[in-house]
Amino acid sequence: QVQLVESGGGLVQAGGSLRLSCAASGRALRTYVMGWFRQAPGTEREFVAAVAWNGPTYYADSVKGRFTVSRDNAKIMVHLQMNSLKPEDTAVYYCAAELSGWLTSLSNEYDAWGRGTQVTVSS
Repeated sequence: QVQLVESGGGLVQAGGSLRLSCAASGRALRTYVMGWFRQAPGTEREFVAAVAWNGPTYYADSVKGRFTVSRDNAKIMVHLQMNSLKPEDTAVYYCAAELSGWLTSLSNEYDAWGRGTQVTVSS
């Protein structure tokens, strides 16, 4: 069973930065795709970024150039560095694992989810 725990959320002013982390436990995690999604109140969960076990990344257009996803396979962790934050980035951010190794933005393809961490960007 895969368990994911996010950390690093908080309140930041527009233009600021935050770094989210996700600690994973479970079998064979090093080959999984790790993704980040977010959900604002009254909206559907949306894809933010994902990273494959061997390095390739995939970003939503809304965060390209501002967010960077990375992973530490030795520690089985994934990070999301968020720079130039905007009020519209405010949401609960979720870490997810895709167990077949498919680098995808489709939330229904992800097999395990964390409980989320709140990010609030004030204007």
